[in-house]
Amino acid sequence: MELMMPALVASLILMGLHAYLGIHIIARGVIFVDLALAQVAALGWAAAGLGLGHQLGAMLGIPESGANYLVGLGTALVAAALFSLSRMEQTRVPQEAIIGIVYVVASAGTILLASQAPRGSEHVEHLLTGGLLWVTWPEIWRMATVYAVLGIVHWLLRKRFLVISLRPHEAKSRGWSVRWWDFLFYAIFGVVVTISVAIAGVLVVFSFLVIPAVIAFLFTSMTARLMVIAWASGTAATVLGLYISYVSDLPTGPVVVCAFALALILAFALRRVLGRPLGRDRHPGETWEQVVPAEPPPGGSA
Repeated sequence: MELMMPALVASLILMGLHAYLGIHIIARGVIFVDLALAQVAALGWAAAGLGLGHQLGAMLGIPESGANYLVGLGTALVAAALFSLSRMEQTRVPQEAIIGIVYVVASAGTILLASQAPRGSEHVEHLLTGGLLWVTWPEIWRMATVYAVLGIVHWLLRKRFLVISLRPHEAKSRGWSVRWWDFLFYAIFGVVVTISVAIAGVLVVFSFLVIPAVIAFLFTSMTARLMVIAWASGTAATVLGLYISYVSDLPTGPVVVCAFALALILAFALRRVLGRPLGRDRHPGETWEQVVPAEPPPGGSA
């Protein structure tokens, strides 16, 4: 318990907010935006490790650890701005293409930067798989505080974010600036990912974000049920992965990713056993705004 409790608490905090953000990512159809943002944040951390963080810290008069975070966050915010601008309609270039390009370039840049650092291969491995077993309680409390603030922001703006994610045409018909709200969403997303990559690594962060949401969408399209299923499946997979890592003495990050993959396989099997999902499927070519209809106006009938 003394060894695994910090890793368990950190993982559950990470999974709690990431599973919610994953619902938005799946609904928006930009599945790899989280992987791209995580890799961009990793690029920032790699640049900070080569001395950029030290120089920025000396310039601003702040600790090097804080400067490293600012470098990672800065690169993530640049990517967030690019993703919000690339959400275009009636274009031959899908947003997923932009996201894929950003991911590939960020991955190449991370490898190039790591190759210039001592023990660069170990640094790349840490950015990919993280160091959950080495997380400290002060790091956990700082992360929990930031996540609580961001969670409150998302709760206050939940209706607007959900409408933009699930029914973007309705958001535009109301006169909302979708690109501005997209940037705000991706900026918050960038803060979350920058923190989580430093602790859990790119692969674990992607698993926390996508797999619980995918499992939830297998069974329902109702927002409340989506969250319950995502949190429940994510928690179970996290606990299972950490337990297997402990008893088998295998690297924690990769084992947790495999545990999430196992949870997804079991979810597909359960759906097959049930014969049909609890909620209606999205048919090919159908958008989520058709699956999740617009809410009736106040005082109107459903």
